[in-house]
Amino acid sequence: MKKLLCTLAAALTMGSAFAWPDKPVTLVVPFPPGGSTDLIARTLIPKLQDKLGGTFIVDNKAGATGTIGAGVVARAPADGHTLLVSSLGPFVIAPHLLTKVPYDALKDFDYLTVAVQAPNVLVVPASSAHKSLADVIAFQKANPNKMTFASSGNGSSDHLTAELFWQQTHTSGIHVPYRGGGPVMTDLLGAQVDASFMNINTAMPQIQAGKLKALAITSAKRSQLLPNVQTLEEAGIKDANVYSWQAIAAPRGLPADIKAKLNAALVAGLNDPQVKPKLLELGFEIVGNTPEQFAAFQAAEFARWKNLIAARNIKAD
Repeated sequence: MKKLLCTLAAALTMGSAFAWPDKPVTLVVPFPPGGSTDLIARTLIPKLQDKLGGTFIVDNKAGATGTIGAGVVARAPADGHTLLVSSLGPFVIAPHLLTKVPYDALKDFDYLTVAVQAPNVLVVPASSAHKSLADVIAFQKANPNKMTFASSGNGSSDHLTAELFWQQTHTSGIHVPYRGGGPVMTDLLGAQVDASFMNINTAMPQIQAGKLKALAITSAKRSQLLPNVQTLEEAGIKDANVYSWQAIAAPRGLPADIKAKLNAALVAGLNDPQVKPKLLELGFEIVGNTPEQFAAFQAAEFARWKNLIAARNIKAD
């Protein structure tokens, strides 16, 4: 009898997995609508519905640098009906900046895939006297703590890239944090600040318009969008490659078959001929890795930014 009950329980479990999704699947984006992360989530939804059936919706739960939405997902049932679509911040940066976050980034999620990544670009106003990366480094060495670097906030990707740049070049500058990327762009275009390590997606329109000059890029190799812009590594600056990235995770304990289905559908969606070219045009690089690769990557990024934040004594706003 006991064996029969176990068999029936296993069959019921398998049956529920096979029925998934049996209600709408919510993609929680822990930021307001309109940003890069929101764009990735909404781009993927039609492809997920095509591949998996059912209804997929976006729920923007912004606040506390993305940790509120991430906490909601961490506490949700691990049944495949609640997913987190987020940038790197809640996964690998906020846990080191904030006194407390409502989840453990290393233990509370099943990592599905890194969807896309995009490098940052060192940009200066078109009117800037700095014509090259070498100019910037030489100026900073001759004038410590003089050149201003704008960011969208303390602990943001553009801020951490500047800190890493100063660390690796043995230079120093002045960090000028803003509240969001819009004011950064306004003051950079107006030459109120000297430079910024801006994400390529944000910077490209103004670079193409001739209003910003791109002096270097933080990718491992040159970008197809900016083939004449050297990488930091080419300039001899090691261990300073930085990417902003968007990824998808689920609450820890997701059934293996649902995890496999989701990963396959996400990777297929990212590489769909209607999706991939549009993302590439925006400056994204398609990643679409496995859950195992994402878990290893997340752990490495978690340690990397933890070490930098501690070494540079970086604090949240």
